Amino acid sequence: MEAQEQPLNQERETRSKQEPEKKRKKSNGTKNEKFKWWQTLLILILTLVISVGACYYVSQKYFWSKYDNNRLAEQLDSAKAVADAKPNDPKSHVNLGYAYFLNGDNDEAITQYKMAMDLDKNYFDAYFNLGLVYNKENRLNDSVKMAQKATEISPKDYKGFLLKGMSYRKLKMYKDAIEALNEANKLMPANTDIIYEVGRVAEDQGDKKNAEQIYKDALSYDPLYKPALEGLERVAKK
Repeated sequence: MEAQEQPLNQERETRSKQEPEKKRKKSNGTKNEKFKWWQTLLILILTLVISVGACYYVSQKYFWSKYDNNRLAEQLDSAKAVADAKPNDPKSHVNLGYAYFLNGDNDEAITQYKMAMDLDKNYFDAYFNLGLVYNKENRLNDSVKMAQKATEISPKDYKGFLLKGMSYRKLKMYKDAIEALNEANKLMPANTDIIYEVGRVAEDQGDKKNAEQIYKDALSYDPLYKPALEGLERVAKK
């Protein structure tokens, strides 16, 4: 599904520029922090129009994939066979770990990802995938460590920064989360996963209005993007 180019939301940017200097100076620390990340969001929205082809790699492959049980079992059996045939190939262990992950067996997934790391200390996919499992299990410090390693190995791959932003958000380190997501956005503009995570930061900070708008921005690129639809439902109930 291709993204459709949308007009920029100029109204919010204009209001920010016209805000009296005195009022900005009187703002407390919390408001300043929110303003800083909202500035980052404006940069993010500006870059969205640069790219018309949104990438859904993370959401489709890792977070919200839909498989029936039969396909999951077949995928696991196939991945096991490949790993048995290629025991020294880190990719085969990452694929097997992912198959375990989809089947809900996080312990085996972790084992396979660590085996891949033992085979190749600089294998990006192993660190990234292991970080995703840690993030899902709320082992957030471990998730940040894996994300940091992933960004060191491949600083031009947006997924490591996205994972870092997700983990920082859960740790309530919102400034760090936005900085990481901004880096991800520079590498992969028009990515709905990144937009959604910025919305989650706004939502977690209690900024219902901006969270709602950000989720709508994500849906303007993919009207069927389930996480943003669920985000709108959440903020509507708050």
